[in-house]
Amino acid sequence: MPRTPSLTRQRAKTLRKNLTPAERRLWAHLRAHRFFGVHFRAQHPIGNFIVDFCAPRRRLVIEVDGGQHLEQESEDGRRTRALQAQGYRVLRFWNHQIENELPAVLEAIRLALEEGQTAA
Repeated sequence: MPRTPSLTRQRAKTLRKNLTPAERRLWAHLRAHRFFGVHFRAQHPIGNFIVDFCAPRRRLVIEVDGGQHLEQESEDGRRTRALQAQGYRVLRFWNHQIENELPAVLEAIRLALEEGQTAA
């Protein structure tokens, strides 16, 4: 995998300090191995991308999308395909899903982790 540029790492550090409310809410469940003992990272750089959350050992990326993503759907699609080409599975959730349907979001993440375990 290509080395992550230092500018990307610095930007990730800044983003970690400024999580959106939806990201903060989800992170409260994923951080510190709280979610089924799986190690997640917030605002994790992968090459030139910074993903919202990543379980590196499980090769799972979780993206939390706000309204601005409606206008960048094709860019998000390219990003997802590029991450998949590197062996990552990508889950995308809208902010309103995190805010209003958190148990269902957590269940979808749990199922993805379970599927990844059986595929490995």
